[in-house]
Amino acid sequence: MNMKIRRRLFIAACLIPGLVIFALFKVYPTIQVFEKSLFLWTGIGDEPKFIGLKNFTDLFQDDVFLLSLRNTGFLMLVVPVFTILIALINASILTRSRLKERGLYRTLFFFPSVLSFVVIAILWSFIYHPTIGFVNSGLELLGLGDWAMAWLGDQRTVLWALAITLVWQAAGYYMVMYMAGIDGISPDLYEAASIDGATPIQQFWHITIPMLWEIIRVTIVFSINGVLTISFVVVSIMTAGGPDRHSEVVMTYLYSQAFTNSNFGYAMAIGVVIFVLSLLLALISNRLTERRVN
Repeated sequence: MNMKIRRRLFIAACLIPGLVIFALFKVYPTIQVFEKSLFLWTGIGDEPKFIGLKNFTDLFQDDVFLLSLRNTGFLMLVVPVFTILIALINASILTRSRLKERGLYRTLFFFPSVLSFVVIAILWSFIYHPTIGFVNSGLELLGLGDWAMAWLGDQRTVLWALAITLVWQAAGYYMVMYMAGIDGISPDLYEAASIDGATPIQQFWHITIPMLWEIIRVTIVFSINGVLTISFVVVSIMTAGGPDRHSEVVMTYLYSQAFTNSNFGYAMAIGVVIFVLSLLLALISNRLTERRVN
């Protein structure tokens, strides 16, 4: 057996176990979701009943689902924008400035990213608490007590309150990615720009952003899809979908349909819609942020 064949066998031996596990726990369940979405199935020992696309037609006539889809869309639009903007600004300041406390600030900004989502949700529930919460207490100390409200209990503010929580959790993680990218930019570019009279803000827009653009594209996709996962935990703990379903997101609605209503076929249909929307958003964001070379 020559060296070339032995090398291929070694590569196959390394790859096949991982591919089998991936197919078993990722590909096969995904196929099952698409299949079961075409059935009426309670998941409690009964035989699934084939109903075709009825779950999907019912889905888009379901007011609660449409509201959860709108809420999810709001979070997927607002959270990535503010997360990436804050992360970029913090990364640029902490990398380019001469602050003596840079190490401390890096640790403080990154700390929320290592906390459990459950801990973050409980922490911010207390922050927004209408009587003992930090937000209302701070407003009263500033003489703005008339602005105090039940932030998680008001339809006008609940999504913004959740968005702030999600941005706080994720900004430090993306900041570290951008800092690594900025460290890879040649200092000569900034020195030349300074000599030409460019201000720090101009350097940020014309050097930092263009040089980090490929990293930014990746983080946009990560952030959009991350909202789906994190929002499930945060909403479940902080609001349970209230008030009056105005913080319901598609993942919490899927969970309630499957494990509260035992309507697994309907929940699978929601999962299919989430999968398709996530894929479309990833493709659209990549297309919109693609650099076009003339």
